[in-house]
Amino acid sequence: MTNKELLKEIIELKKEVQELKGIKKKTVPQISTYSFSRITDTILEKLVDIEKNYDRAVFDKWFNFKYEINRDEAKFLSDLIEKNEPLIFNYHEEDLKANFIVPLINKVNFFMMKAKIRNFYHEPLIYKSKNFIFNGKVDLVVSRGLEKAKKPYFFIQEFKKGEEFGNPRPQLLAEMISAVELNKIKSIRGAFIIGESWRFVILEKLGVDKYQYFVSKSFDITDIEKLKKVYKHLQFVKDEIIQMVRNSKK
Repeated sequence: MTNKELLKEIIELKKEVQELKGIKKKTVPQISTYSFSRITDTILEKLVDIEKNYDRAVFDKWFNFKYEINRDEAKFLSDLIEKNEPLIFNYHEEDLKANFIVPLINKVNFFMMKAKIRNFYHEPLIYKSKNFIFNGKVDLVVSRGLEKAKKPYFFIQEFKKGEEFGNPRPQLLAEMISAVELNKIKSIRGAFIIGESWRFVILEKLGVDKYQYFVSKSFDITDIEKLKKVYKHLQFVKDEIIQMVRNSKK
């Protein structure tokens, strides 16, 4: 018997012994990855325990925020409607963002250099749990950090016109869940947009992989009074972020 034949026989004997002892090669279970842009209600409900709460009293503090819109802001909002209203429902994602959302967000002015807070567009976000991975790029997030988002405070997810996965709500919720878990916080705010319709959202963590969320009534931003309310609601978010940053330094 040659050395080569002997080595082959030894390998086969070892294999037989392992099989007799029930020793099997351990396999590492694969964790599925889900892109934010393709999250649906069905997928989200399979991965986590999440339920909609219909009690809109949770928005009272947010929506009753006292903010006086000055003359310059009122004209800006009126001009924004006049310019975009004829086409806004036909806008594709980038059209809606460039012509309406970005100017509105810039007017609110979330860019606070000293506090190291600003709004980010198309920012990467990834959250890894024991059972799944969420990743992708978020439409808009207001976050701590200047060069990259480090601590998200507020998300906006917009409708992607013409795509199969067009419902922005479960996509927004997946982003908010990721932020809650990564930042180890109990709740976070956000908003989703479909054409001219804005809805605000609050997500709360109740336990391990267990959440509830609240969705506001719709605000038609082609109506000047509704747009003023959206603007005030965004100013509340800005004020709340400023207060959170101040409290974190105490």
